[in-house]
Amino acid sequence: MRTQHTVPLSVALHLVPGVLIGAACMLVAAPVADALGYPPLLGIVVAMSLALVPAELGLLLYLGWKKHGRPSLEGVVLYRGSPTRRGVLVALVAALLVWTFAVGASLAPLDFWLLERLFFWVPERYFVGVGGTGEFLAGHASSVAVTTLLVSLVLSGLILPVVEELYFRGYLLPRLSHLGRWAPVLNMVLFALYHLWSPWQALSRICYFLPTVWATWRKEDLRISLWVHCLANTASHLLMLAAVLGSSSVPGVT
Repeated sequence: MRTQHTVPLSVALHLVPGVLIGAACMLVAAPVADALGYPPLLGIVVAMSLALVPAELGLLLYLGWKKHGRPSLEGVVLYRGSPTRRGVLVALVAALLVWTFAVGASLAPLDFWLLERLFFWVPERYFVGVGGTGEFLAGHASSVAVTTLLVSLVLSGLILPVVEELYFRGYLLPRLSHLGRWAPVLNMVLFALYHLWSPWQALSRICYFLPTVWATWRKEDLRISLWVHCLANTASHLLMLAAVLGSSSVPGVT
């Protein structure tokens, strides 16, 4: 019998890491990166790594230690039985990636609207991912932009999404199974709100990533969200990197 979390406990476990990460991004990392002449994106992904990994992966390993007497994910991170056939998995991940990019692109104007109407008070340095490559790389040399994107590619394209999926879909989601079909919905809504450093993207994030969370819950296969999350983040960074390397006319990049 799986251990189940109450809704209040689950809300806390979803959101507390976001508070830690948001504080690190807003109060320390982004301003420091800006002061050193690097785009705030670099500070934000570094802060996420320093706060996210200990908070999320650290908790999982601690729970494994309590369970087995050693750092382990066994019995802590679930949905690891890999029940989905490889061909079905590939097709499902491909379809979910198409949905993610199509819906994310179509809802970008909504992100702009929410940012302008509700979050106009947020300093512009935190508008990472808004307005295309040139907006958050504005005023920086191409070498600095490339360095920033390469570091972010490794951290945000691979390490961070893996840890997030182990925590949110491998640990938290299975422990909401008593909610039935509401489990993936609550998990996704709380995951979107957890991104306190970009709250204007919460609604669009729910729309484009909920099908992935639903499929992961339905199939009980963590590989689905792992692959979609990592591939989507990696592809986004590669597109930005290609824009910087392939065109001297990217706005704001010198």
